[in-house]
Parts: sequence; C-alpha cells; structure tokens
Amino acid sequence: MLHVRSIWNGAISFGLVSIPIKLVNATENRSIAFRQIHTEDGGRIRYRKVCELEDREVTQAEIGKGYEDADGTIIPITDEDLSHLPLPTAKTIEIVAFVPADRIDPLQMDSAYYLAAGGAPAAKPYTLLREALKRSQKVAIAKYALRGRERLGMLRVVEDAIAMHGLLWPDEVRAPEGVAPDAHVTVNDKELDLADALMDTLGEIELDELHDEYREALEEVVAAKAAGEAPPQTPEPAKSGKVLDLMAALEKSVRAAKESRGEEPGEAEVRSLPSRKTARAAPKQAAGKKSTAAAKKEAAKKTASSASAKKSTAKTAQGAKKTAAKSTTAKSTAKSTAKKTAAKKTASRKRTA
Repeated sequence: MLHVRSIWNGAISFGLVSIPIKLVNATENRSIAFRQIHTEDGGRIRYRKVCELEDREVTQAEIGKGYEDADGTIIPITDEDLSHLPLPTAKTIEIVAFVPADRIDPLQMDSAYYLAAGGAPAAKPYTLLREALKRSQKVAIAKYALRGRERLGMLRVVEDAIAMHGLLWPDEVRAPEGVAPDAHVTVNDKELDLADALMDTLGEIELDELHDEYREALEEVVAAKAAGEAPPQTPEPAKSGKVLDLMAALEKSVRAAKESRGEEPGEAEVRSLPSRKTARAAPKQAAGKKSTAAAKKEAAKKTASSASAKKSTAKTAQGAKKTAAKSTTAKSTAKSTAKKTAAKKTASRKRTA
C-alpha cells in the first residue's frame, strides 16, 4: 500500500467495467532547492500576493481562478463551473485503445503516476486489467482530465502495479525542422566502424548504478559552508587538445574508454577494421589480422621469387649442359674427320709408289 497522498481520485473506465483508483506521483524531485536572499544581510526574499485594485495582501482562501479575455477582461471561473464540464473524462480515466508500446513516441512522454486500487471492491477489476495488459503485451491509451485540462495517457504494468504516463497530444510535439545540419555531410565505412568499436568498448551499464554527481558535489559545498570550512576545490578538467580530425577523435575516444575500464588501450587503427558485412572486431584485433595476412602475402611473394630463381638457375644449367654437349660432339666430329683425311693421304702415297 502506497503511503503517498493521492493527487486525484476517480475511476478507470474499461468498457463497462469501472475500477475506482487513486492517482499518486510515481516520481519525486531530489534537486537541492535554494531560497532567494538579500545579499547584504541574508534576509529572505518573499513574494506576497497582492490585489492590485485594493493594493493589499490577500490570503489563499481569497484567491480564485479567472480567464483573461483578449480585451483584458477577467472572466471568473469557479470550481463548480469546472465540475460541470461536458466531458466524460472529468473524473474518469477512459481507455480508448490498446496498442503496442513501440507505437508511442518517447517525445510524447510526460509525467508518470501510479494508479492505486481505490478500496477492496476495486481489487478484482484492477487485477483483471493488469493481467490483461501483461498477456497482450500492449499498453492502454486513455483520456483523462487533470488540473483544468483534458490529457492523454498511457497505462502499462510496472511489477504488480498499473502505471500511467501522461502524454503530450500529437500536435504539441514539434517537428525537428531546421535541427539537423544544413550542410550535406557523408560519413564513410571506416568512420562508422570506429564509431561502432567505441560503442562496443563503452558497452552497457545498469541504470541503477547511475546517480546525480552534481547533487552530491553541491551537498559537499553546503556541508563545508555550514561547518565554516572552505568549499572543496574543483578538480582540474582533463586536458584535451583540439582535435580537428574526426578519425583521430574517435581513435582517442576508444583508447580513453578502454583505459577507464582497466583494459589495455592498444592500437585504435581504423584502417584495419573489417568491412561492415563481416563481424565487427576491435581495432587491435583487426590490425593483428591484417598484419598476419600481410605477412602471409609477403611470404608467398618470397616463395614465388625463390621458385623463380631456382627455375632460372635450372634453365641456365640445362643450357650450359646442352652447349657443352654440342661442343664435345663438334670436337669428336673434327677428330674423326682429321683421321679419315690422314688415312686417305697415306693410301694415295702408297699407290703412287
């Protein structure tokens, strides 16, 4: 049971089913609040509600609502006038549709509330709506009136409770015209790969681990001043040179992210990242793969060169052998011819004698 004061009492209209509920705030503001003071003597600066016609301060009980017309005329509007508004949502959260949660643009998200069951009779229909939302995996879109205006809301299940997010009307969300850069800018695959590597290095985080460091630092300052001590010194911001090259900035960011997580920074070389069609890897791993591939390629070139040299040497040797063989054959032929000639001459001399 929530021990929080309800800000609105009414009912959820779920078709013909009516569920009495109490609306309570689901969030709280933990910011440190300051008072305005007179700097000369520390006196509080207060605002007083003064009637401009009578020039006197009035109490809260004397203050009502009024609508200022275009000509400056004030039209009084009482709480009774508001209670007779011709709206079915004056005291009812009227569910009008059930849609997938991703149909809701986060830009429309506004205040958050819990819907508490209004008494024992509301327990059964409240549980029915909660379980129906769970099983359908959808959210309910509803209309309700709060603080003098009709609003749009989204009902969803949070643990065992039903929560409602106030939504802005679609025409209250501005289009992002003129927000994107006017200049035509393109990014290449290497830049995208390195941005992906940075995202992978930063990784995920449990949102429960996040806290307001500014508020903590402010509390330290207040505590020091209250104790008459000097406020803590502001730490020196990390010095970072002006990086004009986007690639250099991304590489530096990857290294810094790795160091903050206690990892070895290594090399953040974007040129060695794999293409986007393959599995993305960290720059250091990609660089290693490229170096290995280059080494293999260089070794293959050396092997080919060595084989070519051996082939050339073999051809030269073969040519030398052929030349030597030819020379030997020529010498043998010359000797044979000389012997035959000498024999003929000898025979001729014998016949003459």
